[in-house]
Amino acid sequence: MPEGDTVWQTAQRLHTALAGQTLTRSDLRVPRFATADLTGRTVLDVTPRGKHLLTRIEGGLTLHSHLRMDGSWQVYGSGERWRGGPAHQIRAILGNAANTAVGYRLPVLELLRTKDEEKVVGHLGPDLLGPDWDPDIALANLLADPSRPLGEALLDQRNLAGIGNVYKSELAFLARVTPWLPVGELPEGTPKRLVVTAQRLLEANKSSFDRRTTATERGTSGGPPVVGRRPGPRLHVYGREGMRCLRCGTPIRRADQGESGRERTTFWCPGCQAGPTG
Repeated sequence: MPEGDTVWQTAQRLHTALAGQTLTRSDLRVPRFATADLTGRTVLDVTPRGKHLLTRIEGGLTLHSHLRMDGSWQVYGSGERWRGGPAHQIRAILGNAANTAVGYRLPVLELLRTKDEEKVVGHLGPDLLGPDWDPDIALANLLADPSRPLGEALLDQRNLAGIGNVYKSELAFLARVTPWLPVGELPEGTPKRLVVTAQRLLEANKSSFDRRTTATERGTSGGPPVVGRRPGPRLHVYGREGMRCLRCGTPIRRADQGESGRERTTFWCPGCQAGPTG
């Protein structure tokens, strides 16, 4: 599932291509909204909310989409060949005279009244990249269930919106605890630092449009995370199963975490991170 910074980037691309322009093409390829015609309406803005995308359209309408694991929005210029996937994977097309936005494999796509947006995003906690970001509320949400494993608490979008599997694993590494350690057992001061670091990492990486440059590096001296563009390895543990930890040399491990049927892949260093493991 894309991280919050990836969704933010997608929203920026869509906003640049569509906002302020009149739709000359509209095709929603889901049964419930297949007959909806948005042509002739102006796109007002495209706003990210956590991992949700809200495309607001003239007339009090919002096209709500969520990428989940495999979905994507691609933007093509006039006459440009579409390369996002086969035609049967297209779920939405929004076009104007200059650009066409194509939504592929979108598991969530619905048209609703703008005034009803809270029905689909009102449950979310503070958005790490949004104007509603409030670290104190996010911290209180995380600490509300002390027995919950850290990894599960970080992924719960009701606590704070925008963290995915990558940042979950990396944040636990930076805190030197495993993702299975109960939130209530975190060392004093660690929960607050996790919240601040999470927002800082997503904020620093949101403008990196090459996903290979996402960075959460940290010096072996224990200094603050390094973010932004720099050569070398970009992540400490995520996707590095079997490779040696950049801090202590212990091979990185991988396991599933979460309730049955909703497990998420987790990476950690058994040498650097204290606590229970999966």
